[in-house]
Amino acid sequence: MEHHNGMRDRLLGGLWGAVVGDALGVPVEFTSREEVRRDPVTGMRGFGTFNLPAGSWSDDSSLLLCTAESLSRGFDLDDMAARFMRWEAEGHWTPHGEVFDIGNATRAAMGRLRRGVPPARAGGDGEGGNGNGSLMRILPVALAFRSAGVDEMIRRAHDVSSLTHRHPRSLMACGIYCLAARHLLAGISPREACAGAAGLARGIYGEEPFRTESRHFRRVCGGGIASLPEEAVRSSGYVVDTLEASLWCLLTTGSYREAVLRAVNLGDDTDTTACVTGGLAGIRYGMAGIPGEWIGAIARREEIQGLFDRFVETGS
Repeated sequence: MEHHNGMRDRLLGGLWGAVVGDALGVPVEFTSREEVRRDPVTGMRGFGTFNLPAGSWSDDSSLLLCTAESLSRGFDLDDMAARFMRWEAEGHWTPHGEVFDIGNATRAAMGRLRRGVPPARAGGDGEGGNGNGSLMRILPVALAFRSAGVDEMIRRAHDVSSLTHRHPRSLMACGIYCLAARHLLAGISPREACAGAAGLARGIYGEEPFRTESRHFRRVCGGGIASLPEEAVRSSGYVVDTLEASLWCLLTTGSYREAVLRAVNLGDDTDTTACVTGGLAGIRYGMAGIPGEWIGAIARREEIQGLFDRFVETGS
């Protein structure tokens, strides 16, 4: 029973860790690293970029919540796509009933879905469509398929990414992130988890169309991320930057608080960098590692907890 409780703690830690990280980053999104350095984020603050109260989350968590909600009923890409469209049209799983931020690739994919394009083909597959809009919401796939074979988990991650981002580079980023999460769920250290994920990724992505893309993941799969200086870590909306930054924040810190604050204080795409970092750090440090006052500030906290409880119970 102890192992089950430990797993439940890691699963809930990952889910809450992502939402809390997102909310920490929302008030300073699009702020440069230099500006953030002058007034660093140290806790949950309000207003700022979108003039929203403290504890407001962004499209990152909205789509992660839609993904978790759909997966708690089984794997059905049509159902997931319908929830994404409900989010865009009706504000489903938004903190205050309206969408205040949406990425270009995701907006374009929603348009394709409305025109009847099948969900697995809705995402753009051009090289310019490699923003972090599928990476930010992919964590529930790793958690839901933690007991499945690695190949099945990767296939599902690619399917879910393809709703909005279908280029092989985005698929790879989501796959590698899910591999890291899968290793962390086993209770091993971040360094071991990243090394294990990189090793598996080299085998999984050895064929085309992925082999050509592997050069973009040299720093991720080469084992050198942890030794990079901060100035070498980019925190833009580009999917590889976000993956690198999240792994770097995890590997160079020793607590959930430290990891997500490091992510937010990199500036630029603060909410997504912290959301993606927070998912991994939340698994690593569990619910007890996430400051209670941060969870307490989150909008619709009890509804989110209800969803997360359903999600964890479905997959246990």
